Amino acid sequence: MPRWYLAEKQIPYTWIQLDMAAGEHRQEPFLSLNPFAKVPLLVDEGASSADGGSLRLFESGAILLYLADRYGHEFSSPAQRAEAEQWVLFANATLATALFVEAAREKEFPRLMAALNTRLEGGTPLLGGAWGVADCAVQAHLAYLPIFFPQLDLGAYPHVQACIHASQGRAAYQAAMATG
Repeated sequence: MPRWYLAEKQIPYTWIQLDMAAGEHRQEPFLSLNPFAKVPLLVDEGASSADGGSLRLFESGAILLYLADRYGHEFSSPAQRAEAEQWVLFANATLATALFVEAAREKEFPRLMAALNTRLEGGTPLLGGAWGVADCAVQAHLAYLPIFFPQLDLGAYPHVQACIHASQGRAAYQAAMATG
């Protein structure tokens, strides 16, 4: 998700690919940046952390919101930021659970998809007039559906299907997903 957002907003960055199979994320120097050994991780040399060093952020939602605030300039009020946070948290907690936890998928998935199908009718951004951080978070999870669950029938959710198709057709999405 962060790489897609960076590409969409044309924010310059340096991507460092870790050899996950070799456990590079569980070794130094990565552990000194993120002791939880999880990716993604953002290091912003142009910002200071609470300890005075370069800002280091883990968790895709936190990274997305930081990028939207600092580089995407998406928020002009606390209310706008709160609405974006709501969608990012929904995507990373509620929607992700409904997708990747089998018991939740059986119960929550149809209810969430029905509500999202209604919300996505018309193909407009979730917030405001332009694609943004909320869209990135939600659409990325929806785009995972055909990748991880090709057997799921989404026929009852035509607007969700259209959203997935539109996301996969975006040049920045294709660029972010094409590289390792």
